[in-house]
Amino acid sequence: MSNLKVLLAGESWISNATHFKGWDFFSSTIYETGIAYFQKALISAGINLTHMPSHIAAEQFPISIDDLSQYNVIILSDIGANTLLLHPETWLHGKSMPNRLELIKQYVYNGGSLAMCGGYLSFAGIYASAKYFRTPIEEILPVNIYTFDDRVEMPQGFNIEVIEPMHPIMEGINGIWPKLLGLNELILKNDAQLLAKAGNFPLLAVKSYGKGRTLAWASDIGPHWCPETFASWEGYNRLMIQSVEWLAKKR
Repeated sequence: MSNLKVLLAGESWISNATHFKGWDFFSSTIYETGIAYFQKALISAGINLTHMPSHIAAEQFPISIDDLSQYNVIILSDIGANTLLLHPETWLHGKSMPNRLELIKQYVYNGGSLAMCGGYLSFAGIYASAKYFRTPIEEILPVNIYTFDDRVEMPQGFNIEVIEPMHPIMEGINGIWPKLLGLNELILKNDAQLLAKAGNFPLLAVKSYGKGRTLAWASDIGPHWCPETFASWEGYNRLMIQSVEWLAKKR
């Protein structure tokens, strides 16, 4: 049983629909999460995963280094910068609160680890509204972030090329990877290591920052960009588990 503790913030959404039936209409609302495949992978390795959905993270994401340091790895996935910057005490009551993006930077510098996984509200995101560019998060990631909508939709699928097969994250992941259907377009930093690319785009990159480590995975951890054919592939579990273990300095 692993003693690793991972905090995943994001990967949740609430959808509202209005249904019109002639003169009449009604509304429906559904809450969904996108962690099923990732959660299953980490559980299979005995890794302790805490999922903090976006609407919960707005208030409950740690506001101190001590609270962040309870975790070996922090993962931000499909959660925009505003959710972490605008604590309800600031947004609703105009109170000064810690800048949680700065706290994450300090946490990594001290020896913690951060991963950002792709999505419509990761990196720059749709309409650039995720807005991690020009933030402390961009400073520590292995990639630079565009200041415009960085999504690349590829419904026919990207071919994946492994660049560093000997890296510990890639151990035992052999053969042709299934295709991915999209990603966030990113710029590899000079001091980063590119492990895999999708087409001509960086897909998986890592770097060190201070005493800690960071990782960028440019695609989703589940559908739609990461389709079931990828998420149910045996290499998916290895990739996700070994990424977390590398970040936590267990590889």
